Amino acid sequence: MHLLLRTLLLLITSRKRSKLHLLDESSLPLRALATDIDIAMIVNNGMYLSFCDLGRFDLMVRSGAWDIMRKNGWTPVVQAETITFRKSVRLHQKFSLETKIIGVDEKCIYFEQRVVSDGELYVRAFIATRLLGKSGPVSNNEIFAAMGEEIPTDRELPEFLHLWREQTALPSARKPAPHSWADSHLGKFLPAPLRSGD
Repeated sequence: MHLLLRTLLLLITSRKRSKLHLLDESSLPLRALATDIDIAMIVNNGMYLSFCDLGRFDLMVRSGAWDIMRKNGWTPVVQAETITFRKSVRLHQKFSLETKIIGVDEKCIYFEQRVVSDGELYVRAFIATRLLGKSGPVSNNEIFAAMGEEIPTDRELPEFLHLWREQTALPSARKPAPHSWADSHLGKFLPAPLRSGD
């Protein structure tokens, strides 16, 4: 609940901050609250991805993308995310959530997001996102056209992100994906060339 309130507050306060271009970098100042930490008195690992949500909202609001999304009835969703931790943020510590669109592919818009404190990198995450409309996923062409932008061609995704998406993808929600621990490492969900023994 606390993050819901934080998000609603951010949707208001971000409108008062300086405007950004959609492809600019957002820097959102934050502080670790008592509701963010675990028994070790450091920010719980799961909270960092929630902070990333706030960072993306900040960029969307300040660039005007949020208003366009609302007008079109589009809902943002995360399709995949990966995060790496270097140092822990402690209770009451100030930090910033740095957010940037780093590229697109045929389906997703990719963000790199970083937790930074005193100019030092603590955490880095890569997030693959999509927008959903009433009839399903919205194409990147439609998204960027609605925002008066062209799909960025100067931000080529690193090869490891292509591999990450390919190797960790689950079946479409329209296809069956029955659960069984006998499917070691979800091997049956991987593309054939990536399955061991193929």
